Amino acid sequence: MELQQKLAILADAAKYDASCASSGAQRRDSRDGKGVGSTGGAGICHSYAPDGRCISLLKVLLTNRCLYDCHYCINRRSSNVRRAAFTPEEVVRLTLDFYKRNYIEGLFLSSGIVRSADHTMEQVVAVARTLREEHDFRGYIHLKTIPEASPELIELAARYADRISINLELPSQKSLDRLAPEKNLDRTKHAMGRIRLKLEDAADRKKNGDRRLRHATGQSTQVIVGADESTDADFLARSEELYGSYRLRRVYYSAFSPIPEPSAILPARPAPLLREHRLYQADWLMRFYGFHRSEILDPAKPHLDLHLDPKLAWALRNRALFPLDLRTATREQLLRVPGLGPRNVDRILALRRLAPIRLADLSRLRVPLDKVRPFLITTDHRPPATELESDRLLARFAPRPEQLELFC
Repeated sequence: MELQQKLAILADAAKYDASCASSGAQRRDSRDGKGVGSTGGAGICHSYAPDGRCISLLKVLLTNRCLYDCHYCINRRSSNVRRAAFTPEEVVRLTLDFYKRNYIEGLFLSSGIVRSADHTMEQVVAVARTLREEHDFRGYIHLKTIPEASPELIELAARYADRISINLELPSQKSLDRLAPEKNLDRTKHAMGRIRLKLEDAADRKKNGDRRLRHATGQSTQVIVGADESTDADFLARSEELYGSYRLRRVYYSAFSPIPEPSAILPARPAPLLREHRLYQADWLMRFYGFHRSEILDPAKPHLDLHLDPKLAWALRNRALFPLDLRTATREQLLRVPGLGPRNVDRILALRRLAPIRLADLSRLRVPLDKVRPFLITTDHRPPATELESDRLLARFAPRPEQLELFC
């Protein structure tokens, strides 16, 4: 099979993996005349770093052949799809050729499992090692690792990659037993724990002056939403554990979508994309706004409200805490106001030291006034008590009614 045919098959097979963001990548380039590649520059936009840099990635599988038979995976053992496999040398050549044509700035490499987890991991590591050591490639590399592989191989992958990840796929062992019987939640968590220790050790060595050390800066994972009976509470509980105990950089939520020739035990319809979006919003609240999972979800309801964003839903359940006075409210309190993000909260805190804040000042900061007005007191605005009544607020923020389709 020709290289271009392999690329068409294996690039298409990789599209289901969402956890390819490049946050945490160190700035490196070859402007000194040495090496190849860069973690910055122009190219095809695929992912963004926290500082706004766009990182374009070649995103492929080493092979879509697999020993595992995960029901939700299009590349499962029993799936009737075209199969292909790259050699490590072919992936290296593609990466360098694409970079030199300014198509990409980095590589995201995953793989189905062939022969054994260790054999597959050796092939994945060989790609990164060749790029780094033989071609002095300085671009971004994200390697998908296999929890069943030996710890030594996973550690070796971390030495050559900027980011490594292990897909959790489902939040409970019960769901894995049903849909991915070869996978084990405890084994995956143990691998994540070992990676965390190595990442922390590398960070300490760099702080102590070891500037020559090359090591990944973080790990991430992905879960599939809607393929099983797991609730939003299950996903957020698992994510909270992963952020707290394993220091993951990010959990990616991927709405389940039916695949060709699906297993009979899978749902017939895709999960709502809005559910995925609400989980990302709730995840953001836990990571950047100081919320705990128990605050985001109503204890009586294990699923997020699809009609209201989680922060607004929390504010409506806690109307007694509002309105907040912009002159005296703390940063933590302001972060909980619907419509205010960390950047605008910091601007408000700086501004109020200089002058009283008016609604016009918030408007100049591009704060959505319709959303924040019921929850804030400014120099020229105090919401009437009736505005915080439950029915009034809910009617104000509820989505507009839509005409139902005649056929579905």
